Amino acid sequence: MDYRKKFVVQPGAKVHLAKIDPSYTGEHETHAKAVPDIEKHRERMDKLQYLLYADGQQSLLVVLQALDAAGKDGTIRHVFSGVNPQGTSVIGFKQPSPSEAAHDFLWRVHQHTPGKGEIVIFNRSHYEDVLVVRVHKLVPKSVWSKRYDLINDFEGMLAANGTRVLKFYLHISPEEQLSRFAQRLDDPSRRWKISESDYSERKLWPAYVEAYEDALASTSKKNAPWYIIPSNHKWFRNLAVSQIIADTMDEMSLKLPPTRVDLADIRRKYHAAVRAGVKAKRAPSAKHG
Repeated sequence: MDYRKKFVVQPGAKVHLAKIDPSYTGEHETHAKAVPDIEKHRERMDKLQYLLYADGQQSLLVVLQALDAAGKDGTIRHVFSGVNPQGTSVIGFKQPSPSEAAHDFLWRVHQHTPGKGEIVIFNRSHYEDVLVVRVHKLVPKSVWSKRYDLINDFEGMLAANGTRVLKFYLHISPEEQLSRFAQRLDDPSRRWKISESDYSERKLWPAYVEAYEDALASTSKKNAPWYIIPSNHKWFRNLAVSQIIADTMDEMSLKLPPTRVDLADIRRKYHAAVRAGVKAKRAPSAKHG
């Protein structure tokens, strides 16, 4: 199944998250059945990243957004486990620092976008400025409502400069979120993730859903699409995200760059170095009295 077509938010379309089943798994009924495809997509990503890095003409920006416990960290850990860290960066956006807050809302984001040949993953992003800022009324509607167009212009500029932009909303149900909160309580290795905001933000679920629906509808563009990924099942989330990323990279026409040296000259130098090494190895060692 082509998950790009199934989960993409069509430009200009209305979004109703309540109508999208967060437990959807499609033709893959179990994790075991999905594992071979997940591995196949991760292997494709690894090979394509090598070409992306070698080619050095394009880049990839992956944006992950979700409500608490939806699995942004898990997506990064599993989907990108096979790529070369040398060409990949993960940026987490939290509450702006005083310096960041003193600039326009895109200032702190732009400096972390990928350079040529790179993959960058945003764990949260510039969309916080039309989500949490809106829900908590940190700025008036007259301010945040204008940011959709600014975001579209920003992402359009990135696309024009050779950056593919992929944006994923990890869609879970309130019941699944609460179940994951319970896992944090029961598992000592996860308790460090617990925060008071888990529950204070949960009370604002309807407001966040409304904010997400508006953001997804207003900023899903052909050059920077949003995908709504059913994420109640972590393994299906990884399957869908990895397929979409691999398929997108496959469309980027990535290829090895032409050789930038005179190969005939390099071969002469190589063979000369080999002959010199052989002569040095055969030469009698100096005798010491």
